[in-house]
Amino acid sequence: MARLVIVVEKASDWASYYPSVDVMSAMDYLRTPVGGDNERTQVINLCRSYKYLGTGYYVSLLAEARGHRVMPSVRTVNDLRRRSLYGLDIDDLNQKLTHFLPAGGRDTTDFGILVYFGETAYPALQDLARQVFEMFPCPLLRIEFERDRVWQVSSIKPVGLHTLVDAQEDAFAEELDRFSRKLWRKPRARRQFRYDLAMLVDPKEQMPPSNRKALKSFVAAGKELGIEVDPIGRNDYQRLAEYDGLFIRETTASDNHTYRFAHRAEKEGMVVIDDPSSILRCTNKIYLNDLMVSRKLAVPRTEILYRDDSKGTREVVAKLGFPLVLKIPDGSFSRGVVKVEDEDSLAQAASSLFQHSALLLAQEYVYTEFDWRIGVLNREPLYACKYYMSRGHWQIYNHGAKGTAKSGGFESIALKDAPAEVMKLALKATQPIGDGLYGVDLKQVGSKPVVIEVNDNPSIDAGVEDAHLGDELYRRIMQEFLRRMERKRQGGTTH
Repeated sequence: MARLVIVVEKASDWASYYPSVDVMSAMDYLRTPVGGDNERTQVINLCRSYKYLGTGYYVSLLAEARGHRVMPSVRTVNDLRRRSLYGLDIDDLNQKLTHFLPAGGRDTTDFGILVYFGETAYPALQDLARQVFEMFPCPLLRIEFERDRVWQVSSIKPVGLHTLVDAQEDAFAEELDRFSRKLWRKPRARRQFRYDLAMLVDPKEQMPPSNRKALKSFVAAGKELGIEVDPIGRNDYQRLAEYDGLFIRETTASDNHTYRFAHRAEKEGMVVIDDPSSILRCTNKIYLNDLMVSRKLAVPRTEILYRDDSKGTREVVAKLGFPLVLKIPDGSFSRGVVKVEDEDSLAQAASSLFQHSALLLAQEYVYTEFDWRIGVLNREPLYACKYYMSRGHWQIYNHGAKGTAKSGGFESIALKDAPAEVMKLALKATQPIGDGLYGVDLKQVGSKPVVIEVNDNPSIDAGVEDAHLGDELYRRIMQEFLRRMERKRQGGTTH
């Protein structure tokens, strides 16, 4: 059964709360290991200080050595202590503070708020409190603000339980109860699986990377290998402490919760696909194009358009001619991609797309009846598909005026039947990105393939990508998770 252990530095620190068998002193925890081999243990470290080599520091350090999930982790403690590091982390939050705090009308130039497990008594600052907690998972934090000309975060500090007054103690007790119930809301009388894998999904996503049947196939494949695959959502951020790995099956972006989940999982030492580096590298087409060109890999002729640079636009037309394709850097599923036939349509399309990005890609238009998609896992080919263009359209996906997307046909084939040149280029394209799960899109004109893009979160739909391999496709992905999680448990790297 999952166990929650609350560690306090002195018994008197818990005097205001109900006695609980979950509470133990720091000295008892340090002297007496708790939890068995098959018992999942979460430690909430409420010591008065996390000073380096102090009692609170050693509680978190030995918790990690014992295989317990601990809050705060040693990494969080170190990050909070190093002002230069967390100053970088909260830079984007400082820019948002003007939306939360008044520009004038306050007599003071500084104030602070308490954050209990990501919650605060100030509703207007709740989103900020949750973001800070996601960056620095710590039971009790104080965010301090100061104002010169604008409000800014001046510091983020851990707070000792013993410093709270009555109202604050009530708020802390309420959030601790809520947090602990949420964290362990699915306790098991007996652990039936060797590993637990969180699969991040959004049931409401219109074009998810995996359909419902595929998600069920991942769960079934994991079960065969002794892995419990548990679908979670964006509101389950703090439940990551329950798991050994994270599998993201939502469309990823570097500016939303999918990246935060990946980043947190990596910081926790979990096996994660897609890892945050792959998300950053794959979700921006300008970065990808530069990366492919620097590696001397074949891509369509590509130029960059800059907002408010009409001269540059004319030069791009001279180099690429018409028709050409405009792309926003972070589009997916053919969204944010426009084909233009002349200067008028170019000006109109560019004006619209520049509202979303200061830079655009302009690529030569390469006509093919279908695109290749080569799935790659851990630097090895996984599957091969042909995606045909949507009927009467120049793309695979046709996003109609009514907001519905129609796609063309597909053909899943054996890897040995895919052209050798396509396979070779696909593997080369993923080499500088990482060893995760990727989908490489390529076009082939004659015998010459070119890389269109590399997807960090490739589509794996039942009836499409698995049409050739069937259940074996899901089994191979789960086997890779198993391999990596076993290496983690044995103290090795995941590679």
